[in-house]
Amino acid sequence: MPPNVSSVTEFQLLGFQNLLEWQTLLFAIFLFIYFLTVTGNVVIIAVVSQDQRLHSPMYVFLKHLSFLEIWYTSTIVPLLLANLFSHGQAISFPACMTQLYFFVFFGATECFLLAMMAYDRHLAICSPLHYSSLMSPEICTKLVAVSWLTGVGTGFLPSLMISKLDFCGSNQINHFFCDLPPLMQLSCSSVYITRMVIFILSIAVLCICFFLTLVSYVFIVSTILRIPSASGRMKTFSTCGSHLAVVTIYYGTMISMYVRPSDHLSPEINKIISVFYTVVTPLLNPIIYSLRNQEFKDAVRKKCNYERVR
Repeated sequence: MPPNVSSVTEFQLLGFQNLLEWQTLLFAIFLFIYFLTVTGNVVIIAVVSQDQRLHSPMYVFLKHLSFLEIWYTSTIVPLLLANLFSHGQAISFPACMTQLYFFVFFGATECFLLAMMAYDRHLAICSPLHYSSLMSPEICTKLVAVSWLTGVGTGFLPSLMISKLDFCGSNQINHFFCDLPPLMQLSCSSVYITRMVIFILSIAVLCICFFLTLVSYVFIVSTILRIPSASGRMKTFSTCGSHLAVVTIYYGTMISMYVRPSDHLSPEINKIISVFYTVVTPLLNPIIYSLRNQEFKDAVRKKCNYERVR
């Protein structure tokens, strides 16, 4: 660090200050989406936990994904709402590093869980006779544990390397949360090694998980095409297509942000892309993975009828 230059002790998140006239509307929209996201995922956890018919591996993965989405979006959106309400939000250096860690932790864990869920669907559709042995409750529990533990470990390296950088110039982060690219741009020390390590780690997590997910869906689609019933094919295609759409949005936006050796997008484009994987996909996941599932909807109706009778 250069002499006689004090280090940064807090950052100023600029958020969407280029849209000052839209701050109130954006606040209302993000608050509504956050409410729907938390409510929808809490409902999934409650229904899956209480209905014995929904204790299969698919719903175990879904319950963990819902639990993850609540904390993932809660890592970002409350601070975003505070930023919109106050037209700028200060965050201390330790709080910024903490948010960064949990963002990477939850984001990586979601990648692993989505890959595991795609693998589970692959076994259920492509190997139905062997599914119960290939995806037993014990194996399911181990896969979930591996997803969470790998996510915990993945979060440490980027946050540790960023925390070791020198910040001695501007403290204004042109983003709505403490993200990797804008923090590296603010640093007054060399970020080449940090940037390359994060680039390689992003490839390892995002691209490998996305590749495994796509491979699973390729096998799923090839199996669906052999279904003799046209209505059966359309029903299965509809569900799998919805799953694949959400997965593609999540992985696609994340890869465009982090799997790049250098910055090539404007800060405003980065913010829009970030909204997709921090705000939109946590809302879409409960809708796609549950409300398009007849078995889950039947369980919800049963619970609603039971509460009405009681």
